[in-house]
Amino acid sequence: MALMQTFALTAVVLEFKMLAIALVQGRGRMSTGLFEIPEDAQLFHGKYTEQEAPIVDRASRAWRNDLENIPIFLILAGIYVAAGLSGRAFAWYCGIFTVMRILHTYTYIKGLQPWRTVVYTIGLFAMIAMMIHILIEVVFA
Repeated sequence: MALMQTFALTAVVLEFKMLAIALVQGRGRMSTGLFEIPEDAQLFHGKYTEQEAPIVDRASRAWRNDLENIPIFLILAGIYVAAGLSGRAFAWYCGIFTVMRILHTYTYIKGLQPWRTVVYTIGLFAMIAMMIHILIEVVFA
């Protein structure tokens, strides 16, 4: 698979994963009937609360963690593609990072430690490996 195809597939899968988190949040609100925003509580005939339901809170935290990691990965991946580096290595970086982000979301929502930390760390190592590859092949070349 060409670099741009791998990049596009990675970006799309990660976006679908984030969409799934949004669906978990919405389902959590609808199933509990608890809403942190008064007009949402009124619209959906629920109860206003100052604190989200636990499932919604966990999904929100997973979402925020994605926002701290996925954009950085995609920026680095864009640099990698622009530099035209190894397609095989890129497939590994993207595949590992994407699978680990999916597993991270699952383990975060389910509260599965130490697995959440393990999969986060593996995904982080994939990103660091790609960063080192970029430094060696682009910056220090």
